[in-house]
Amino acid sequence: MELLDDSIVPERARSLKQDAREFATEHIQPVAADYHASGEYPWDVLEAAMDAGFVAQHIGEAYGGRGDGLAELLATTEEFFRADAGIGLTIQLAGFGCDILEQYGTDEQKQRYLRPVAENDQLSGLAVSEPETGSDLAGMSTEAKSITGGYELSGEKYWVGNAVEADWLTVYAKTADREDRYSNYSLFIIETDREGYYAEHVPEKIGMCASKQGHIVLEDCVVPESNLIGTEGGGFYLLAEFFNAGRVVVGAHGLGLAAAAIEEAEAFVTQREAFGRTIAEFQAVQHTIAEMRLRFESARALVWRACRKVEAGENPGYWAGLAKTQATETAVFCAERSMQLHGGRSIFTDRRISRIYRDVRIPVIYEGTNEIQRNLIYRHRP
Repeated sequence: MELLDDSIVPERARSLKQDAREFATEHIQPVAADYHASGEYPWDVLEAAMDAGFVAQHIGEAYGGRGDGLAELLATTEEFFRADAGIGLTIQLAGFGCDILEQYGTDEQKQRYLRPVAENDQLSGLAVSEPETGSDLAGMSTEAKSITGGYELSGEKYWVGNAVEADWLTVYAKTADREDRYSNYSLFIIETDREGYYAEHVPEKIGMCASKQGHIVLEDCVVPESNLIGTEGGGFYLLAEFFNAGRVVVGAHGLGLAAAAIEEAEAFVTQREAFGRTIAEFQAVQHTIAEMRLRFESARALVWRACRKVEAGENPGYWAGLAKTQATETAVFCAERSMQLHGGRSIFTDRRISRIYRDVRIPVIYEGTNEIQRNLIYRHRP
């Protein structure tokens, strides 16, 4: 049975999933190893994804997009991350953060910033984490001081997708110092060509090398008041809502990676011989494969159930936390077991399983570490 079969996928997303699989086979898989080795930004693959309609199409039709929902995004994500996590992440980050602007921005903001992204003329990004602060959204230090006609932002952001490549970013900054620390933050649009905006790529990573993250320094970067998204002081709550859907998508990151690890394991054990037979004939190996399958199928059922719950607004924080945690940890388990089954060949850097093994270390951290997810799961439990 196909690991990422569409029987669990809502009917409305199945044809798109098939298109994504064909795109991944033609455009991602053949170049994945080369981009992982070079660490270059995969502009040619991104442009092909734009032409194929896979970039920023969650933006609504009123602003030039297709209005894809969470199920459509999950269906394509599974396929892209099975082919290569770094390139898959690059395709997704091209429109990252636009959901917030579409839901809470003004009409003028949406027309000015969303439409160029939906029409693939611009790239966006989201800047939240800082060099010393990641999961603590109420502990960020980048400040946005109110000045006549706007805000002056100063501080640093880290791990920002498209920090160098994007045309504009949604930036999370502190605007007050109230006792209620969750009401101290706001979201702003910052064009990357503004004076006081400086960005560089972070040092080379061990995994997802085809996805570029950056370090941003804001030095008295002034934006007009019209660049505030929503209300001042509401940034924490807007982000928390945004991450509910985002964490389900990260669950699909884990599913794609886990599927890739299982594929590599099963292909290897049926070919490798030891003691006069293939190693797939050893019961210990069969049990390992069975455990990988068990965890994968359980995680996939949970992620797609979480998709339905989050789309319906039914305790989304709980389900998003469950999906993200289970699926990304399943990816880690499957990659580690697959490495063990590969034996000494697993450590060759040109092996796909070696690439998968390095990639799986990353989704358990981003969009809130899995330790934070367990806090949320407990706090939001029914």
